[in-house]
Amino acid sequence: MTPRLTASPGTTTSPVSPAVLTVGAVCFTVFAWASAFVSIRSAGAAFSPGALALGRLAAASVVLVVLVLVRREGLPPREAWRGIAVSGVVWFGGYMVALNWGERLVDAGTAALLVNIGPILMALLAARLLGEALPPRLIAGMAVSFGGAVVVGLSMSAGSSESSGSTPLLGVVLCVLAAVAYATGVVAQKPALSYGTPLQITAFSCLTGTVACLPFAGQLAGELPRAPASATLNMVYLGVVPTALAFTTWSYALARTPAGKMGATTYAVPAIVVMLSWAFLDEVPAWLTLVGGALCLAGVAVSRSRSRTRRLDSAAGAGGGAAADGTTADRDEAGAASS
Repeated sequence: MTPRLTASPGTTTSPVSPAVLTVGAVCFTVFAWASAFVSIRSAGAAFSPGALALGRLAAASVVLVVLVLVRREGLPPREAWRGIAVSGVVWFGGYMVALNWGERLVDAGTAALLVNIGPILMALLAARLLGEALPPRLIAGMAVSFGGAVVVGLSMSAGSSESSGSTPLLGVVLCVLAAVAYATGVVAQKPALSYGTPLQITAFSCLTGTVACLPFAGQLAGELPRAPASATLNMVYLGVVPTALAFTTWSYALARTPAGKMGATTYAVPAIVVMLSWAFLDEVPAWLTLVGGALCLAGVAVSRSRSRTRRLDSAAGAGGGAAADGTTADRDEAGAASS
């Protein structure tokens, strides 16, 4: 069946160019998700993993349902529901429970590192299942960023081991499971965005995740009255900003960008997490941690760049009226992003 065109990257009534809106959406998502690692560490002291996931998703669902009703977007088309169901259960539900649990056992920087094997899995799954290309610059950038993430993780894990005297193996396993859920959810969500709007896909995926986490309702009801106000506010913040808003901006950008390239962008998260942990959790980074963070950012820059030849080809195509069928460079870069 032919996909709906309501979410087409090429149609917009905004005076701001789609490219600028996409970059803005990516930047907001990365900063919001980085802040989530810090908020989870704070709220996790008062709420168990499942209860925190349910509370976060419930708060996000309220915001998203209101937005859907205000914008009168209605239900997503039938063709989108398979992706919504998979991303809702695996990403919104499973990912959040695993990450909350893992962050109780490892520090925020190490959790961000381990979760960021997700972009590698995402790129490989997108190439295999969605037919997306793997440009050399994307592969090189991901290699540099992953190397930086490894440096960040090793430096912060060394400090954790010295203080605890043991390796938090369960926390590592949980964070790896979260990475797998993250990659699976994104690849499942990508085709759904061909049929529904970013807000529709995000809202109903979030509602699906909330339903999947309902078995933790008893824990949430028991822990909420005893939780300090700061922990409850952190849980609400997690629902409103890193979930309701940031997942929507992520979906907006994902509809216009190959999944592999979007995943590579999230390698900026560990560097930002280190800075936020330093500012708000007093987790002072070592010099090696800062070097790793710089490598993460450098790799993101490489992965999102294009060669001079491709930039010239794109400019020539735009000037010569080739916009109807796109330049060869754009097709090579985007792969099957229009699927």
